[in-house]
Amino acid sequence: MIIKGKAIKFGNNINTDVILPGKYLELIDPKELAKHAMAGIDPDFPDKVSDGAVLIGGKNFGCGSSREQAPIALKYSGVKCVLAEYFARIFFRNCINIGLPAIECENISKNIEEGDSISIDLEKGIIRNETQDKSFKTNPIPEFLMSILQKGGLIEYLKKGD
Repeated sequence: MIIKGKAIKFGNNINTDVILPGKYLELIDPKELAKHAMAGIDPDFPDKVSDGAVLIGGKNFGCGSSREQAPIALKYSGVKCVLAEYFARIFFRNCINIGLPAIECENISKNIEEGDSISIDLEKGIIRNETQDKSFKTNPIPEFLMSILQKGGLIEYLKKGD
């Protein structure tokens, strides 16, 4: 599974309150949630990802509450993958559970600039910055998590079986 997209970059400690502010938690429709993705830090974010993007974060991405709506808003806004130095554990698992790849790679935010073209081979653990002609190695997604991602998330995985 290879993911490609333009990089949209954020810094360290991006919490779920800025990914999806609490006033939008009452929304149920994922497409409506998507209209407010990153509203706490970049209100124009949904327009930037309409063609698909790879979101780049620094350290501790997704910290804060355990709200599953935050990764749902990202996924439905057009984010194809979240790539960060490291994630808050519950955010990481929420991403996998809803079928949004989340990849950790040390120092990645220092090696990707806003707008760079990125490709990620999830099974081999290779991140490629096409714009800068650089490659980075990370841990491949384990097979059991790949199965969940390939089926579109945990609910679909459980419905369809392995």
